[in-house]
Amino acid sequence: PGCTKEACNVRDQWAAFEKHGIKVLGISKDGASSHSKFVAKYSLPFTLLTLNQSFIILDEAQNTTPEQMKMFLTRIGFGTKAVITGDVTQIDLQRHQKSGLVEAQKILKNVKGIAMTHFLSADVVRHPLVQKIINAYENYESNQENK
Repeated sequence: PGCTKEACNVRDQWAAFEKHGIKVLGISKDGASSHSKFVAKYSLPFTLLTLNQSFIILDEAQNTTPEQMKMFLTRIGFGTKAVITGDVTQIDLQRHQKSGLVEAQKILKNVKGIAMTHFLSADVVRHPLVQKIINAYENYESNQENK
C-alpha cells in the first residue's frame, strides 16, 4: 500500500533528513499498538502518532492543496476534534493551484458534525494599523471585482 511505500522511502532517506535537521513524524488514524507493530516490521526510525483522542490544529490551511486537505481530514481519528484555520484572502499557492481550504468549504458545507465560522476584519485583533491595512485590501479587492 501507498503508506507503507512512503514510510519506507522516508526511512531510506533518513540520513538526509537528519543532516538537514528535519524532524519527521508519521501520522495515522490507526491505534498505538498498530503503530508499534508497523514501526518494528519496517524498522522505521521515526515516531508514528495516532490521531485518536486528539485535539489538532491545522493553521494556514488556505495554503494546502485540495489533496493535502483531503489527506488531513481523512486521518482524523475517533474522539478527535480538529480546528482548521486559514485566511482565504492570503493564499500563497501558485495562481493555478486551488486552495484546499476553499474547496473543503464548498464540499463540506452541508456535512452534519462540521461547523464553519467566518470572521470579518472587525474580528481581527491586531495592531490598529494592521486593521486599517486589512480594510484597505478588502476595499481594493472589492473594487477590482466590480470592474
